[in-house]
Amino acid sequence: MRGFFQRLLDDKVGLIGFIGIALVIIMAVIAPFVAPYRPDQMFTDHVLEGPSSQFLFGTDELGRDIFTRILYGAQVSLKVGIIAVGIGAGLGLLLGMISGYFQGKADQVIMRIMDIFFAFPDILLALTIVAVLGPSLTNTMIAIGIVFTPVFTRLVRSAVLAVKENEYLASAVAIGVHPVKIIFKHITPNIMAPFIVQVTLALSGAILTEAALSFLGLGVQPPDPSWGVMLSESRTYMEFAPWTILFPVGATVFTIFCFNLLGDSLRDLLDPKLRQ
Repeated sequence: MRGFFQRLLDDKVGLIGFIGIALVIIMAVIAPFVAPYRPDQMFTDHVLEGPSSQFLFGTDELGRDIFTRILYGAQVSLKVGIIAVGIGAGLGLLLGMISGYFQGKADQVIMRIMDIFFAFPDILLALTIVAVLGPSLTNTMIAIGIVFTPVFTRLVRSAVLAVKENEYLASAVAIGVHPVKIIFKHITPNIMAPFIVQVTLALSGAILTEAALSFLGLGVQPPDPSWGVMLSESRTYMEFAPWTILFPVGATVFTIFCFNLLGDSLRDLLDPKLRQ
């Protein structure tokens, strides 16, 4: 990690992504302090009113301020992304370590289960899990976490198998170092680079999946502010009130784009083979 932040500052693409993500995080943190209204506050005299000095992004079909709901929706998106990816990354790291290090029957069982998950498209698997558990914010995070578990499991397993080929690891095994110490001291630090990159890329996927589930009515439930819920509610009025869908789409695309930019940059910065 020596010189990593300096290389990030020198990488314009990664810096743009980092600044964009920082802006979204700041927007979510300061939402309660800078939002002009409550996210559920309705102005019945200003229904579907266009952007103005009073309502920066206009109002929706219930007279709620879209700018306020965008700010609070950032909290929901980041919360879902961080927790869901945390679930998937944690399970994937554990299962991938077990599968890659011990191999044998444990490897066969774990990878066949992951293959079953891989057989389903991500959104279809998430829809199935949420349909079984019931639509709610908590169940949405659980479903997205399960969806991303196979990706992390396969990534960690591959990285562990590559690290096991190194001579220093064979030496540690030969002198009788405990497997737990080998995993945490010798293997884990050497697989963190691709793992961190995958976490960054998965965050954008989790935010997109949450928006899709909420759009379909199986994620965050109204009246809670969510970019996906806002998209779902505005689709009826988009022809004569385009601002109701333009700003939620813009916020979603901007956030996902910034996470992808940062993820691509981190992949180059953390891989010594790609650095000059």
